[in-house]
Amino acid sequence: MHPEVKTTAGKVRGWTADGVARFLGIPYAAAPFGANRFAPPAPALAWDGVRDAWEHGPTAPAPGYPPPMDQIFTAMVVPGEEYLNVNVWAPDAAEGAPVMVWIHGGAFVNGSNSVPTYDGTAFARDGVVLVGVNYRLGAEGFLLLPGGTANLGLLDQVAALRWVQENIAAFGGDPGNVTVFGESAGAMSIGSLLAMPAADGLFRRAVLQSGGGHHVLSVATAARIAGYVADEVGVSLEELPQVPPQRLVEAQQALAVQVQTAPDPARWGEVIANAMVYEPVVDGDVLPDVPIRRITSGSASGVDLLVGSTRDEHRLFLAPSGAMDRATDAVLQAVAGGYGLPGDALDKYRVVRPDASPGVLLADMMTDWFFRIPTIRMAEAHAGAYVYEFDWASPVLDGSLGSCHALELGFVFDTLHSASGLVGHEPPQELADAMHRAWVAFATTGDPGWEPYGRERSVRHFGTTVETVRDPRGDTRAIWEGIR
Repeated sequence: MHPEVKTTAGKVRGWTADGVARFLGIPYAAAPFGANRFAPPAPALAWDGVRDAWEHGPTAPAPGYPPPMDQIFTAMVVPGEEYLNVNVWAPDAAEGAPVMVWIHGGAFVNGSNSVPTYDGTAFARDGVVLVGVNYRLGAEGFLLLPGGTANLGLLDQVAALRWVQENIAAFGGDPGNVTVFGESAGAMSIGSLLAMPAADGLFRRAVLQSGGGHHVLSVATAARIAGYVADEVGVSLEELPQVPPQRLVEAQQALAVQVQTAPDPARWGEVIANAMVYEPVVDGDVLPDVPIRRITSGSASGVDLLVGSTRDEHRLFLAPSGAMDRATDAVLQAVAGGYGLPGDALDKYRVVRPDASPGVLLADMMTDWFFRIPTIRMAEAHAGAYVYEFDWASPVLDGSLGSCHALELGFVFDTLHSASGLVGHEPPQELADAMHRAWVAFATTGDPGWEPYGRERSVRHFGTTVETVRDPRGDTRAIWEGIR
């Protein structure tokens, strides 16, 4: 079957199999080239007739993953200019179904809605209309140009959410019951959306997986980054908009290497701590303030919230390269000092893992800085928030990854068959059933099936068992008070 749906820009033709209708590569905004480049998203150009939506649309310019990450993550590359597009999976003949809008991660420089792990078939199978979003990445989406508009990548996401409001009923979805969810940079994006006036009222619920409201740049740092990009490509700041996208991607890669090899805080500012050259910018307009501060002040008060992280997030960034094995006590002390932790902090981490190597403790501490503590702050700032922790260990790389960053994705989407680079070849389907069911329940009713975080600090543990626990690793949580 080839169902047809009328959108605000024209009709699209999808295809149906096993009770799920799929519509791929639908433009939600005009191609960000020519006059639309480095400008807020413009409406998609209308088309005549019926547009086939059978294949994934173009993907944003991106560097791809460096070794050894390229053996773990799938980087989809589809050439073309109309990369501001959405994919839609819907139950066949749906009407008034809950809607989930997926914002992918990738450190704001990689990723797309066409990654196989993000296939929405299982959500549609279970009664949800799933929308996957592409947005501008790297310099195209987050470079701060003199006199330009900040956070174009976030404004793309807002445009996609507006497209959902205007069009999703035609696909069988309820525009009044939209849940936006994302992981890593996608979750950090949602943290920003919760703080942005432009996104107000566009979604009812939000799920932040391994991301919070802390990862942003100041205008001063973002302006310095723009200057470094101009220097790298050998043009003035005013000439940057004429530089081809691929050349800006190459400059971005060069700057990322400089950050890693010469991490001078005087040069890079908060980029050193956040480890990303491009991030949302607190410009005072599109993003009025640091998201966690806005959320604490009530900017997200009308949104149901589910947040969480994996137990060993940062092992993904340390184990594959061997950095975790090379870590020493001196490195551990230096990083703890850089984070401003008190002198007894490492002793408290050692109590939790008494036999752990310096590398494992380093991963624990960096996990807390980047992911777990920002997650907790979101829950503390938002009454009624639900919290989870994913704690199933991957067998990949002889088990050194533990329960690392991004490991939960195949479980949430119920696409374990597409995630073998992280989950291995015999992951527990029953755990995917539990997580996927919880996400569907939250999108449908606002209740994932356990009690909110609250004063008891209730956390749903997804591991070899699925149970609710109270304040896991409370001692190491407490040492970050006033620091993170």
